[in-house]
Parts: sequence; C-alpha cells; structure tokens
Amino acid sequence: MMGLLGLGRMGLGMARRWSRAGLPVLGYDPDPAARARAADGGVPVTDSVAELLSRLPRPRNLWLMVPASGVEEALEALKPQLAPGDLVVDGGNSPYQESQRRGNELAALGVGFLDVGVSGGLFGEEEGYGLMVGGERALVERILPYLQALAPEGGLVHAGKLGAGHYAKMVHNGVEYALMEAYAEGIELLAAAQEELGLDPKAVVNAWRQGTIVRSFLLDRFAEVLAGDLEVEPFVADSGEGRWAVEEALRRGLPVPALAQALFARWESQGKASLRYRLLALVRRAFGGHPVRRPHAD
Repeated sequence: MMGLLGLGRMGLGMARRWSRAGLPVLGYDPDPAARARAADGGVPVTDSVAELLSRLPRPRNLWLMVPASGVEEALEALKPQLAPGDLVVDGGNSPYQESQRRGNELAALGVGFLDVGVSGGLFGEEEGYGLMVGGERALVERILPYLQALAPEGGLVHAGKLGAGHYAKMVHNGVEYALMEAYAEGIELLAAAQEELGLDPKAVVNAWRQGTIVRSFLLDRFAEVLAGDLEVEPFVADSGEGRWAVEEALRRGLPVPALAQALFARWESQGKASLRYRLLALVRRAFGGHPVRRPHAD
C-alpha cells in the first residue's frame, strides 16, 4: 500500500490513477475540502498523518506530493514517527541538493528515500505522468508497480543516484521555460503582421500542429488559449525550477542562454501588457492549473 500526503491538483490525479490500476492507496491532506474531493473520487483518506501511518502495513511506503516549500516541514513532522525499513518518496519539485541531504539524513535512521520528478500537470491522470527517479535501485524496485502505473509507456526513467530525479526535473522545467518563451515570441511576431498581411495567427498556429517540426503538447496548449479570452494580467510566475537550472549552469560553468533568457522574460513580464506574456500565463494555466490574474475593472 502507498500512503499519499498531498491531495492537490496532481496528488489526487495520481491517487485515482493508482486506484484504477488496482493498487491500494491511502491519502491525507490537511485541507478538509481536498480530503472530501478525494473521498468522492473513490480514494480512501484519513483525518490525520498519525492515522495514515497507523493504517499502513510495515515497512511503510509514503509519497509526499506537496510544494517544495512544504517538504521540509512535512519531513520534520514525519521523522519521529518513522521506523527503520520505511520508505519516503518526494514527488514534488525540490532542489536536488536538498533531496540529497534529506535522503542521507533519513538513511541514518534506516529509512529509505527516493526523489521523483513528476511531469504531466492536469493531463497526467488521463495520459500518464513522466517520472524521473533518483535513488537506490532496490528502493525503486520496491515501488515499481506504483511508478509503472503512473507513467505512460516509455515515460519512466531511473535517472540515477540520490538527487538525480529532482536534478532531471529541474532541467526539464528550464527547457519548458525556454520552449514556452520561443512559442510566445513567435506568436507575438505573427500577430504583429496581422493587419499588414491579413495574417491569422490562430489559423497559422493550428496548422503548425499538423506535420510541422514545431508541433508539440505545448503548441497544442497555445492553440487552445488563443481560441479563448486573452484578457489576463501579463504576470508569468517563476516557480523555482527554471531559476535553479540557471543557477546550476552558472555553478558548472555551462552557458545556457535560452534557459536564462526565458527566466529573465518571466521576471520582466510583471506589469507588461505584451501578448507574449499573456499567452505564457494562460498556457501555464492550461497545462498545470496555475492561476492567472484578471485585470481589475475601473
């Protein structure tokens, strides 16, 4: 059985995917509304972490699906209740150095640790989540059915040693920033010629989705948001991983101009009315459920 701490956008989708695969899962979230949504979706839940731990068979498997900012607090609360042989999986977007430290600290207690980068957003429950796993192979094998149930065919990789999963996810998100920035800049350039050439950016982007070299999942999301309401504030959040990727490149002396520029563009976006930044904000909502800011009425 897997104990899942965190029943938010992705955690709940993962739990339901496990349940559909016939894998037992027991969930907990501090938010009563999240627990209620999970229960309504057929996922059994507990009212406390202590109850969750008491109901899991030993040695226990625990998967954390909480924001990076909440992982340390969650682990510190868990540590006194863990026992040798237990396994903790961090499926959030933690800095890989922190995952290495946490894994080593838990190892001193006889507790296993895996860092798992998870990609898929709102589409993962239906299409599968890309998984990048770091840690000992024996621990990966221990929960392999759960990993395989989450991932689409070919979408699961044991990336390497402790920290490798979150390192791979960090780089993944840096690349994501750069791809989104390139698409948004291109669409803005199409729109700039709309009046002069009678060019229809929506039609062009839809055509790009079929047969062209630049077709992709992200381009599909851009096409979707172009067909809807674009009146949002041009505020594109920097959730951390893209920044960490650039910092890591600086530490290793590697030039990553596309990743760096995409990060700087997100910082620049605040307060700018550019179509490019509105598109980026809307596409983040389309694939990940991230909030957008609507303009204030006068």
